[in-house]
Amino acid sequence: MEIAHAVGVEGARNARGVVVVIDVLRSFTVSAYALAGGARECVLVSTVDEARLLADKMPDAIVCAEQNALPIPGIAISNSPTQIKQTDLSGKTLIQRSTAGTPVMAAVRSEKGMFAGSLVVAGATAQACLLRRPSAVTLVASADFPEDHACARYIEAALRGVDLDIDPLLKPLRQSERYRKVMAGEWPGFPATDIELALATDRFDFAMPTTRRDGLIGVRAVKPR
Repeated sequence: MEIAHAVGVEGARNARGVVVVIDVLRSFTVSAYALAGGARECVLVSTVDEARLLADKMPDAIVCAEQNALPIPGIAISNSPTQIKQTDLSGKTLIQRSTAGTPVMAAVRSEKGMFAGSLVVAGATAQACLLRRPSAVTLVASADFPEDHACARYIEAALRGVDLDIDPLLKPLRQSERYRKVMAGEWPGFPATDIELALATDRFDFAMPTTRRDGLIGVRAVKPR
């Protein structure tokens, strides 16, 4: 099995085989907590306008969106797993728009299968990939951030049957200015608890395969079997 690493929209466009798009902080962590909290599905869109238009057509939908990692006026839920855990999503659809994860997923062209990836579902994602017996897997970091690269390396190790300690890989994140600002409460819409929730590696036992239909990308929770 060939395992490749890529970054961003261009990396997603050129990805081969089964593709895992990773967004740890915070889009696909949000997806996981939403699905674990009872959401029927997450629907990924690339723009805020798309999110609002789609919500108008889906009475059971809740919008979760940000712009450049900041809250959007008029949209109550930002790209925050903390907020998602506090929201009743039972039987609802979560419409997600983020600056990195959702447009990167939209750029994937491979038809061998796609997964939304984050640390909270990393092990299950690797297992779900292996069940497809792929000749190639591409791990796409949605942005050039240390947590996305760490998650990609962790999933690669799991694909190869190797145990990997995630903590050393997250050291660059914890030394970053982004981390300092969040932990100090200086980032609007990005509570410090989001970090704790996002770094809870293998918290959930399901993977998040994505499918395209009617021009939309849907994400559901599926336990590998």
